[in-house]
Amino acid sequence: MLDYKLLEALVAVIDQGGFERGARHLGLTQSAVSQRIKLLEARLGQPVLVRSPRLAPTLLGQRLLNHAQQVRLLESDLLDQVPALGSGERRLRLAINADSLATWWPEAIGRFSERYRVLFELVVVDQEVALKRMRDGDVAGCICDSPRPVQGARSHALGSMRYRALASPAFMARHFPDGVTPGALRRAPAIVFGPDDRLQHRYLAMHGVEPPFPHHLCPSSEGFVGLALAGLGYGMVPERQAERELHEGRLQEIDPGPHLADGSLVDLSPGYVIDVPLYWHHWRQGGEVLDALTDHLLRIVDAWLMPLPAT
Repeated sequence: MLDYKLLEALVAVIDQGGFERGARHLGLTQSAVSQRIKLLEARLGQPVLVRSPRLAPTLLGQRLLNHAQQVRLLESDLLDQVPALGSGERRLRLAINADSLATWWPEAIGRFSERYRVLFELVVVDQEVALKRMRDGDVAGCICDSPRPVQGARSHALGSMRYRALASPAFMARHFPDGVTPGALRRAPAIVFGPDDRLQHRYLAMHGVEPPFPHHLCPSSEGFVGLALAGLGYGMVPERQAERELHEGRLQEIDPGPHLADGSLVDLSPGYVIDVPLYWHHWRQGGEVLDALTDHLLRIVDAWLMPLPAT
């Protein structure tokens, strides 16, 4: 049987990103945490961590982290049913893309959090890499662009987010005086969310432009729009972030959106849009709260996302 104190040390080291921070999180010395990891590896006869070039779980370590994640969720259900065991907080660690966090997620999840008194620990990553965090045992659920679940998990279609290439009028005047041409796109600085963000590449490919291309990196949805408003570059902005507003828990069309209405942002290529599908993934044995969250999302998400095209 697993010694869960040893497993707890592995979880802390990965969650906190290092032995020192993991030890501080557990209220132990770094040496004590290191000894627990070594003892776990000795009992299993295999390493659970790769220590260089960067700290990461081995394949066995990933399986143990997945197990620990599910045990924590099941324990939170048990505490509600057996008060004599003590009290504990409900906490869900999820991976979510920044654009969802900046647009529909807060309103969609607010009432659920209040009803179930759950605390969210959100890991913000690009939708193309969120599934890796589940595979690594780092999160209990994620939003990503892939419909195929990892082993032991389920996947549900949520909808799609539509993106449009936007820039300020001053930026357009400087970089596209003769219109949006392939030559101008090769020279004009773009804004890219991060190294895993491929939306800009897809937009440029529509115009026959291949990388490399000049670009800023800005890992913040709000900062991304701020850079575009300031005229530093053009970028792929969620249509709902530019054209709609949240009102009483639902997205209502406004004619047109705040930035486009006042002319502070303009569309580089009207008619050129990119739709990114979003899927919700969660562990099969994730407990009642995770199941309830899944039901909640599937019930209300059509108020915020576009339907996926029929296949």
